[in-house]
Amino acid sequence: MSAFPHSGEATTPGAVARAERARLARPNGWWGMAIFVATEATLFGTIFGTYFFLRFQTAKWPPAGVPDPKVLVPLLLTGALVATSLPVQLACSAARRDRLGSARLALMLALAVQAGYLGIQLHLFLGDLDKFPPDQSAYASIYFTMLGGHHFHVLVGILLELWLLLRLVGGLTRYRLVALRAVAFYWHFVNVLAVAVVLTQVSPAL
Repeated sequence: MSAFPHSGEATTPGAVARAERARLARPNGWWGMAIFVATEATLFGTIFGTYFFLRFQTAKWPPAGVPDPKVLVPLLLTGALVATSLPVQLACSAARRDRLGSARLALMLALAVQAGYLGIQLHLFLGDLDKFPPDQSAYASIYFTMLGGHHFHVLVGILLELWLLLRLVGGLTRYRLVALRAVAFYWHFVNVLAVAVVLTQVSPAL
């Protein structure tokens, strides 16, 4: 038998890891996530375009009665979120080397930071809702649409990681390794998106 079995023939964690390292093409699951990410990038491109169209059509942005967005806290939170791309990628690398324990630990570290980020951001989001509701102005409408959409994507990523951690309790299979790569791809996209969102969010205060 070949030392590098095809992914369909890999039935043990070690064989799965060897097959993954020998793979020349990306798996279908990865491409499926790539197509999904492309559609979401298009959606947020439309949101950003709408935001700046409204901004350049409005004399005062944000409008009177709406405080300028805070800068320091959103930037710090986004920096912490973006940093989670490192443990997520390390989890992929560890799984490909059949180091499942290290992969789980890296995912749990990323998950803890991401959950903390989402919790703080939701607290700030609800505080902003009390100050200026979405139906008050065009600024409020696009502001909450943009942030709400981003927070939802973070929540989806957290749920995907929780599901993946539960699946990895049963060991490593080729399907779970593909899922890990797809989830890592998703998180890299979400973190790039987070940078675009926060820069747009704080732009009136810069």
